[in-house]
Amino acid sequence: MTASTAAARVSDTPLIPRDHLFGNPTRSQGKISPDGKWVSWMAPWEGVMNVFMAPADDPENPRRMTSAKDRPIPGYFWAPDSESLMYVRDKEGDENFLLYQVGIAEGAQEKCLTPFEETRAQIIGSSNNIKDRFLVGLNNRDARFHDVHMLNLKTGKLELVFENNEWAGFEADDNLNLRWAVRQNAQGGTDMHLITDGKVEETPRERTGLDDSITTGMAGYTTDGKTLYWLDSRGRDTAALFAENTETGERALIAEHDKADIGGTMRHKQTGEVLAYNVAYLRTEHHAIDPEIGEAFAWLRERLEGDFGVQSRTDDDRRWLVANDPLTGPVASYLFDRDAMTLTKFYTTQPELEGAPLQPMHAREIKARDELILPSYLTLPPQCDDDGDGVPDAPVPMVLVVHGGPWARDGYGYNRTHQWLANRGYAVLSVNFRGSAGFGKGFISAGDKEWSGKMHDDLLDAVDWAVAEGIAEKDKVAIMGGSYGGYATLVGLTFTPEVFACGVDIVGPSNLETLLETIPPYWEPLIKQFHERMGDPTTPEGLEFLKSISPLYKASEITKPLLIGQGANDPRVKQAESDQIVEAMERDGVPVTYVLFPDEGHGFHRPENNIAFNAITENFLAECIGGRAEPVGDVLEASTAQIPNGKAHVGL
Repeated sequence: MTASTAAARVSDTPLIPRDHLFGNPTRSQGKISPDGKWVSWMAPWEGVMNVFMAPADDPENPRRMTSAKDRPIPGYFWAPDSESLMYVRDKEGDENFLLYQVGIAEGAQEKCLTPFEETRAQIIGSSNNIKDRFLVGLNNRDARFHDVHMLNLKTGKLELVFENNEWAGFEADDNLNLRWAVRQNAQGGTDMHLITDGKVEETPRERTGLDDSITTGMAGYTTDGKTLYWLDSRGRDTAALFAENTETGERALIAEHDKADIGGTMRHKQTGEVLAYNVAYLRTEHHAIDPEIGEAFAWLRERLEGDFGVQSRTDDDRRWLVANDPLTGPVASYLFDRDAMTLTKFYTTQPELEGAPLQPMHAREIKARDELILPSYLTLPPQCDDDGDGVPDAPVPMVLVVHGGPWARDGYGYNRTHQWLANRGYAVLSVNFRGSAGFGKGFISAGDKEWSGKMHDDLLDAVDWAVAEGIAEKDKVAIMGGSYGGYATLVGLTFTPEVFACGVDIVGPSNLETLLETIPPYWEPLIKQFHERMGDPTTPEGLEFLKSISPLYKASEITKPLLIGQGANDPRVKQAESDQIVEAMERDGVPVTYVLFPDEGHGFHRPENNIAFNAITENFLAECIGGRAEPVGDVLEASTAQIPNGKAHVGL
């Protein structure tokens, strides 16, 4: 298939506008208040996502609760007493999230509960019984460590509970007592120390090595404190769910899976006991332990197409807010009354996508060269797979979309990036390469110190698989990703420049030495794990190794078009990571397009900016591998995008 026929092949399929995919949803993040009297959600106001609420029995009579005007509120939650709504916000992507509150009473004013500069607030503990207090961590005294405070939600008063000078995290019980302090050990594993009467015991009661550090940890107490749940991979590969009797220390296995870690749990709203759990290998599975929950799950499965999940529950657990992903339609939210056994539509997240030509996602297991199985996800463009077997009738251009982390994962379900690129005429492949999380500790550890080695080989093997299967045209494969995925893009164009036709790097590090030098200070308690899994810059050998796997030093090897997007306020991957490779490429006479957003951080959260970058991206890809593109138009004018390098390469 030639470049011209790639776009022509999907020409009879309506082009989905970018703003339908990446613009503000009509509603999102629906929740029901703990007392069941209110429903809440996020919706745009003056073009910015804000929090709204309404009576649960009159959801069409909403009241706007927040007044954000510049940057969307990323998330919110109900206070346990149902008397206020809480949310977090940072400044232009700096990730210094502060905690805010607005009461539900008419005329209540928003107020910042953690009014400190250069501070990142985090919730340490909440309670089923103590509904007007939280344990909050604040790093305003020492940016590396979060001191623990008791926050009174009625008065806003903060009271210091524990001054922290060495610990990476804590575990509290339902009485808001600190029970454990956690820190890294010299091996990059985790030491877990009991706290008795406010004092940390000197000797750790539990510990892990590096291999179990990501897949083992506490998962909370029951309300009476008699049971402590664990997600634990020690002595096995995948993380299983255990219940520990806190009086005897005996543990009982509750759930396990041979290919994936146990994920989240559903807990009894009063007792805190586990009622159900989920696990995701290729797709998410919901398993009930409690028979009544099992009956509710079965009832929902019969009535909802695709996948579903429980977003929110009342304290009496009789009403749920359920999210439904129909997979080839926009996500919807429903109010589920367990007494009446009724399911009432609450909202559709993006109604403009109803009836749009969304494509099915195919879960695939791809075998790497050393026989490791890579759980992967493929979406094909329309009009190319007449028999629906997940293989096009003829090979098509492909975009390999690489997830960030790297200790994260791709999953199954509606994916706006997949839908966007498929609609433009591309096969889209996302691969859980070794080092990805969720598939057991061995899968993670197989990526240790393999950032440009076997982790990249997995991506190359996936490309080879797609070519061999007749999915992808060998000379029309693009690589694209954010954060680690941006690094993988740079590796692809520097270490293996013959494989990819072009690359799109979003906030990706180019120099692992400088990346580790500039991590946020509150990551310092975890630095040993970075050193053990990436490379240790404190030793001459480790420093040399990090340089050897950094794309910056091979910038002159780039021969294919490259597009880079960066947020100026990124605290994780500093602007210098993009600046320095752009400078190196220009010095070597290699063309590059660089898009910088002065009001963004690690990713582009303002829809105007995201849409602007995606407009540039799809026109860049169309030029390189021949799909179609919606014209850039005037979307750059609504964004803060600056293009210091390479406007000509995307027709600007």
